[in-house]
Amino acid sequence: MMNSDAFQDDFGDDHFSSNASNPLRADAFDLPDDKKIELIKKDVESILTTLGMDLTDDSLKGTPNRVAKMFVKELFGGLHPNKRPNPSTFENHYQYGEMLVEKNITVYSTCEHHLLPIIGRAHVGYISNGRVIGLSKMNRIVDYYAKRPQVQERLTMQIVQELQRALGTEDVACVIDAKHLCVNSRGIRDIESSTVTSEFGGKFKEEQVRKEFLQYIRLETKF
Repeated sequence: MMNSDAFQDDFGDDHFSSNASNPLRADAFDLPDDKKIELIKKDVESILTTLGMDLTDDSLKGTPNRVAKMFVKELFGGLHPNKRPNPSTFENHYQYGEMLVEKNITVYSTCEHHLLPIIGRAHVGYISNGRVIGLSKMNRIVDYYAKRPQVQERLTMQIVQELQRALGTEDVACVIDAKHLCVNSRGIRDIESSTVTSEFGGKFKEEQVRKEFLQYIRLETKF
């Protein structure tokens, strides 16, 4: 039987109570990026030194700076609101009224419980109520919210909510199928399993519409 400490270590404080907002402090953006990189660099140096690594070695001496820049500029760049994509939309002049699905959008994110990669695919669909969005904007929205310490459930909700705001409709759906390296490479080390999450809004809550969407993306699992 798993004790409470082990359970907490595996799932984190808010795995079951997560909402659609990342847990950020009010002063999250007070420091400029270069200052954050400087501070994180020192922290990474401390971690590697504590592990016994020789940071004078040619292979390692640049690692703290590389990791710090990666955290601020790449892996967690989606935390900063200034990097939020502008999901410009335009009028549906051609009166396309059926479902539009963008499938197999690459997801690269980072599990906030162990800071290990989440790698998978997002499938996004919507039904226009008069506005449409550029296809690449859907990919950019997925990428923006993925570039944060995340849980997959929250990421799925954020993608749907952002598209609902942009399009002015509740009729948006997202399914993400991803591997979590915190499961695949540590703990149980199950390299075959993946995690599927879904968020259905508006008409996508109707069984027939949801079934059509899942058939488009070849995931006919009943949610």
